[in-house]
Amino acid sequence: MGDPEVRDKLIKEYGPKIKYMAYRLSHRLQPDIDIDDLISAGIIGLMDAMDKYDPSKETLFKTYAEFRIRGAMLDEIRAMDWIPRSVKEKAGLLYRTVAQLEKKLGKSPTEDEIASELKMTMAEYQEFIAQAKTSAMISIEDLGIHLDNDRDILECIGEPEKRDPLTLLLSKDTRDILKSAIEHLPEKEQRVVSLYYYNELTMKEIGRILSVTESRVSQLHTQAMFRLKGKLKERNG
Repeated sequence: MGDPEVRDKLIKEYGPKIKYMAYRLSHRLQPDIDIDDLISAGIIGLMDAMDKYDPSKETLFKTYAEFRIRGAMLDEIRAMDWIPRSVKEKAGLLYRTVAQLEKKLGKSPTEDEIASELKMTMAEYQEFIAQAKTSAMISIEDLGIHLDNDRDILECIGEPEKRDPLTLLLSKDTRDILKSAIEHLPEKEQRVVSLYYYNELTMKEIGRILSVTESRVSQLHTQAMFRLKGKLKERNG
């Protein structure tokens, strides 16, 4: 796609989509991220897609372009390094603890078991989860295996015909690992992930369905992300 007119047309065509993706990422991750920086990164991602798109791969350009756009935005966010070191350390400790308990117990550990392993009271553990939340939110975007977007995670659970085309960019082994990891989440956490990403409900709406507070839904979501990250890190070495 080297024709300047074609490239200009695509940039104009994808402009609204890039802005939407930038606002969505900013809202999910960190409200004070500079939207213009994400939009600029998205445009670079689109141009990269134009240069590297291979029609012989039987992937629609739209699918490939969105993959590259979001990837460029995530690279920009990581380059900002806005997650404090203390939060990264908390996240790392939680990932390792969950993975170790999974091995030791042969099942997904309960909140009480995780808190006990960390030598924390439940109140201290919940505060710990709240502080590590920002790291979990960016983790959902790739889970350490370069997933394109948050919805792909849930698409791996459903029937093949319901999957988003971007899921097909993943290897079968990766999809199988991810599917297994999600299916082994505790029931309530799996339901939160499903309602949040597949049904696209807000945490407040999910709270009404589960008869819990919005804050509790946020805790369950964060725990699910750490469990998935820990399990995938373990499986991927």
